[in-house]
Amino acid sequence: MAANAYPPTAPPGQPAWAAALDTRNSAWWQDLVMRVVVMAGGISAILFIVAIFGFIASQGIEFIVHRLDLGALLTGVRWEPTVEPPSYGALPLIAGTAFITLVAMAIAVPLAFGAAVYVGEFARGKQREWLKIGIELLAAIPSVVWGVIGLHVMKPVIQDLFGVQVGLNVLNAGIILGLMAAPIMATIAEDALKAVPDTYREAAESLGATKWQVVWKVVLPHARPGLSAAVLLGIGRAFGETIAVLMASGHRLMIPESIFDSAATLTATIAAELGEAAVGGDHYQVLFVLGMLLFVITFAINLTADWIVRGRRRQA
Repeated sequence: MAANAYPPTAPPGQPAWAAALDTRNSAWWQDLVMRVVVMAGGISAILFIVAIFGFIASQGIEFIVHRLDLGALLTGVRWEPTVEPPSYGALPLIAGTAFITLVAMAIAVPLAFGAAVYVGEFARGKQREWLKIGIELLAAIPSVVWGVIGLHVMKPVIQDLFGVQVGLNVLNAGIILGLMAAPIMATIAEDALKAVPDTYREAAESLGATKWQVVWKVVLPHARPGLSAAVLLGIGRAFGETIAVLMASGHRLMIPESIFDSAATLTATIAAELGEAAVGGDHYQVLFVLGMLLFVITFAINLTADWIVRGRRRQA
């Protein structure tokens, strides 16, 4: 009998169950167990996502069906859920989230890609290892610590440097979120650069290209799918951040007109108001509607990332 028979079979005169316990079939059973574990892990991830969305929807579905005006929610400019009559215009929250995320990406993308290129292509030996450790340590800093930095460090710096009265604004929150997203983006970008075969680099160098020409003309174009995924993951990281942006943005429920205006985001509004809303009331339910909106936007960002990566891989 083969050592790894699929499925295990019993020798002549031996019961089938004895073959199952035969050490010669242990590899088959190990493979079966691991396949079941991996499948369970994949299915559980999907089930968790469905359960989370189901819970959020269950808390706000009654408000959506009977009292929600979707047009007013998406285009209204007044978010005043506690006055009479209440107003549920979430456009200032959506605009604040988008504006802060845009500023964060303008800061995070150059930092992350610069760090990834240097660590992956130029640094050598212990220098590379220490830089990678430093980047990972930056990614491990809790968000509340970043919020304190924005509140007590960046606020006076912005006030003194730009001569503005309010230091808790879009620029402050964007800088903090950019610094928070950059380490994760740098790690993913470095992995994308490492995935480019060394033969591409060697071929370019044999033609007389300099190190920077190799990086700019060969490595970066071939790593574009992974770099795009890094950017979109960073957008999702900044889009879903809560406590740091709540502490650094000023939480002003109006559409920001410049980077020096205070702003509110979807996540910060949910965190700030959920504890004060009466359970089951309209204010409570509309906050879960915002959660559903945030879930849908994040899901769209992930789908876009997957579409871009898959499309560019097919082109490659």
